[in-house]
Amino acid sequence: MIKKEMIAMLLAGGQGSRLGVLTADVAKPAVAFGGKYRIIDFPLSNCINSGIDTVGVLTQYQPLRLNSHIGIGIPWDLDRNNGGVSVLPPYEKSDNSEWYSGTANAIFQNMKYMESYNPDYVLILSGDHIYKMDYEVMLDFHKENNADVTIATMPVPMEEASRFGIMIADENKQIMEFEEKPEHPRSNLASMGIYIFSWPVLRDALYAMKDQSNCDFGKHIIPYCFDQNKKMYAFEYNGYWKDVGTLGSYWEANMELIDLIPEFNLYEEYWKIYTKSDNIEPQYISAEAHVERSIIGEGSEIYGEVINSVIGAGVYVGKGTVVRDSIIMKNTKIGDNVTVEKSIIAEGCEIGDNAVLGIGEEVPNKMNAKVYAFGLATVGENSYVPKGVKIGKNTAILGKTTVEDYPDGTLASGESIIKAGDDK
Repeated sequence: MIKKEMIAMLLAGGQGSRLGVLTADVAKPAVAFGGKYRIIDFPLSNCINSGIDTVGVLTQYQPLRLNSHIGIGIPWDLDRNNGGVSVLPPYEKSDNSEWYSGTANAIFQNMKYMESYNPDYVLILSGDHIYKMDYEVMLDFHKENNADVTIATMPVPMEEASRFGIMIADENKQIMEFEEKPEHPRSNLASMGIYIFSWPVLRDALYAMKDQSNCDFGKHIIPYCFDQNKKMYAFEYNGYWKDVGTLGSYWEANMELIDLIPEFNLYEEYWKIYTKSDNIEPQYISAEAHVERSIIGEGSEIYGEVINSVIGAGVYVGKGTVVRDSIIMKNTKIGDNVTVEKSIIAEGCEIGDNAVLGIGEEVPNKMNAKVYAFGLATVGENSYVPKGVKIGKNTAILGKTTVEDYPDGTLASGESIIKAGDDK
């Protein structure tokens, strides 16, 4: 095995419970994004664009789609004999099978994988953020400061600071204090959950904290390194970065792609976003169709109107249908004369003729007001919405629903229909 200067460990096991029915059957990093990509494509592309050719992807929750998407890493040029991409699920030990419990425990369980490359540095990444970042610049900063740990940080609005790990750093960017989700933050320099560790420091910290339950970087490993007087530095990042952890931020990040001058540009030649692409026919937009300010995926057929929306591959939009301010994921079929307003419709759904989604007043969702908010109508994977029904805002649908599921043909704002076990 050739020694590697830096390897990346990409944490992609998250369930993403705040994405509700979108992650009922798929891990958050495998959720579609931007009509063509999956969320995990962004950190993986960052790795290859930063010259990192050895990436361990740690999966756990609903890993099948993630595994088949990553495969042997060909789209990211990570199909290599030495290094490349490795999918690392929790494996059964002889005495007991252990799920990953906490981000640091997941990394600890893959100690042998890391040791096999004997790296100088280990980059820890999260699989569920949308951003472009040159990790090589961060590594240079780490080396210049002769740091033990470097944490990527970005300034956040003070009122949001209590949601993050917060750093207080001196003028040389050395971290003097670190607080995980403080109630009364004294700084707005937030951890992005991206770390570079000098390998001996990471190894020692993981062994020292190995018996800690739910061992986590923010809660345990970083404070431990701090207590050991390790040299810790804050690398400040000022580019676009979006945690698409809620339906609202996920919808927003997709909508920002179709701005006249998008804040996050998918089309830069020097910083490509790579993904696994299926070989499918080009899109078809009929003579009577009308498309405005939208992304339309390959293999889609548009016969109606699509305005300000992100449409995945292989989507069918029928005649007389209007889709506005919405995200429609791949292989979904929308019938004729349907109205879709500010909705997220996941992969493989079917919406019957004359249905109306996203109407009425905004009312808090009764099942989970925190998740199903932002005025969105959300339809989970492989769901069926029958002809002619009306669906309100802050609603959730999952499964093959029938007309009988809709009192008076309506799912009122704030209501949900979850038919578990339909396709499982």
